[in-house]
Amino acid sequence: MVLVKRARDGDLTAYDDLVRRYQERIYATLYHMTSNHEDAHDLAQEAFIKAFQALHSFKGGSSFYTWVYRIAVNKTINFLKQRRNKAQLSLDDLDFNAEHDPDLVALISEKTPRREINLAELQEKLNTAMQKLSEPHRLVVTLHDVQGLSHEEIAEIMGCNIGTVRSRLFYARQQLQAYLSDYLK
Repeated sequence: MVLVKRARDGDLTAYDDLVRRYQERIYATLYHMTSNHEDAHDLAQEAFIKAFQALHSFKGGSSFYTWVYRIAVNKTINFLKQRRNKAQLSLDDLDFNAEHDPDLVALISEKTPRREINLAELQEKLNTAMQKLSEPHRLVVTLHDVQGLSHEEIAEIMGCNIGTVRSRLFYARQQLQAYLSDYLK
């Protein structure tokens, strides 16, 4: 890729273009892993800094996106291992998500107090259920169901085979369904 080569040669504008191209998707994944906007923002920024510092070691065996994604995900997994208290969504986070998710906007296009309460409650239950999953299972759900990545891309990011990705996704979905079964009845 031309931008990567230019960035590797010291062109900061080219690296800025790469960051702008991928920062939203990476931030979204990290937010779904951490459930905290500030943590996701900080981790994404740290990942891009680390990627810039290690750009000379990028061999091009995978896409730049996959490479930086893996850096971001690994940083986040390490962060989550160190974090003792699980983050919960604040009401501001719920409002932000509702305002910026096209599906949620469509769902609440006719705002009623009951609908808003139900939506907030469902989102909180889903967040809590996601936090109960192990980190590899939460990551697979986030990458596949939220970010829309293929099994192959996820396998490359996570450093495992496609069968493992499929197995984790299946197991994670079963767990989420079990965690949410009382709410969804």
